[in-house]
Amino acid sequence: MKFEELSLANPLQRAVRAVGYETPTPIQERSIPSLLEGKDLLGIAQTGTGKTAAFALPILQRLLDSGKFRSPKTCRALILLPTRELAIQVEDCFKAYAQFTAISTTCIFGGVGDAPQKRNLIRGVDVLVATPGRLLDLIGQKAVSLKKLEFFVLDEADRMLDMGFIHDIRKVVAMLPPDRQNLFFSATMPDEILKLASTILRPNPVRVEVAPQSTPIERIRQELYRIDKRRKGALLKELLAEHPEMKKVLVFCRTKHGADKIVRVLEKAGVKCAAIHGNKSQNRRQEALGNFKCEQIRVLVATDIAARGIDVDDVSHVFNYDLPSEHETFVHRIGRTARAGKEGVAISFCSPDEESDLRGIEKLTRVKIPEGDQSIYDKLPPPQKETAESMMRNSRGRMSREEAQARAAETRNKQGSHKDNRGPRGRKDNRNENRENVTVQNAPADNTPNPQNGGRRHRRNRPGSRARRRMRESQSQQQ
Repeated sequence: MKFEELSLANPLQRAVRAVGYETPTPIQERSIPSLLEGKDLLGIAQTGTGKTAAFALPILQRLLDSGKFRSPKTCRALILLPTRELAIQVEDCFKAYAQFTAISTTCIFGGVGDAPQKRNLIRGVDVLVATPGRLLDLIGQKAVSLKKLEFFVLDEADRMLDMGFIHDIRKVVAMLPPDRQNLFFSATMPDEILKLASTILRPNPVRVEVAPQSTPIERIRQELYRIDKRRKGALLKELLAEHPEMKKVLVFCRTKHGADKIVRVLEKAGVKCAAIHGNKSQNRRQEALGNFKCEQIRVLVATDIAARGIDVDDVSHVFNYDLPSEHETFVHRIGRTARAGKEGVAISFCSPDEESDLRGIEKLTRVKIPEGDQSIYDKLPPPQKETAESMMRNSRGRMSREEAQARAAETRNKQGSHKDNRGPRGRKDNRNENRENVTVQNAPADNTPNPQNGGRRHRRNRPGSRARRRMRESQSQQQ
């Protein structure tokens, strides 16, 4: 089937040719005819399958066919999305498809001032792309009304629930008029999503499922490296140095602080990179994303804020620096590559405390991730000794202090059982053994623990410090 065979108006056909579309994807081929008939739709599609055009083109066609005009401070079609980046991307798609029509589109989201957004809504819009929080805010300010809505699209519904938007979605749905066409899209379909869909869709909606739920795209080649957390940065630098074909790389990590740390490590190695996460302003995030699209930077480090819907062309490699605790997120992360029929590579790092996450991901995707090139480990620095504190920090709350101390002691015994406990000059050092038996007769008054600092002694007065050794020497001379 070709796009020319679909029942789309000439302005939309011109726009489709202008953006370079020739053959519809499976979800577009199965969704567009049903949506043009006015039916509700329940879509299950993995990322990168052309979902946006599947609902944007029929909505624009029906807006043209209706012959109605927008009213002030109202919208005729509402597309609800979880993140700012995804909302901006969908707005750009609508504007590209409607470039030869008079249909207006605007986007509202949080993190920026609302004055320009309210000005755009004064005369009303045909298509409103929004995130839930800012939409409810502007509805509360009476800057926009949903009473004349004709089309409602809820995209990335499972991500909405993961981000805690379920209550906001229910508030928005309660404001919608009953006579409307509903479109519901999700990459996974657990029971909570089905319950939410039943409250939005009319009875007997068209169900379109173009791929098994939570399965990665077959064109993605995956690799796995088992590595401790402290050497992940060194492994990432070595892989980037050895493979110059990695020209457009996305690195996903778990935390905002971790993203900034990866950027510092790569910048020291001379790699052009940037980070986007929730602590960055909207302008900084858009600047970093724009530089990445234009290949002014080689690596973009992101938290899961960019795991869904960010459509960047020709991403060659995706790195899972930290495995996600939510296993469905893994599918959306690696879906940033191998888009539009191209191939891609997804590389995952797995530390010992992430083995349970790896097993869950392989069970969900039904794919055994193969090991990468083992010779790369010879070029990395040796592993550092783990302490009880580092084990607790790396376990993300899954290990108690007693268990961490026991494991650290076991590791020390394995690594140092054959070594003699000697001092800096080769003499046997019994200070640790005699530390408990040492008493100080003339210790200063401030040697007692101070309750204001948690009962800790000052560094100078701790056993084993230089000042303490001098006191022991003076006491032995006096005796």
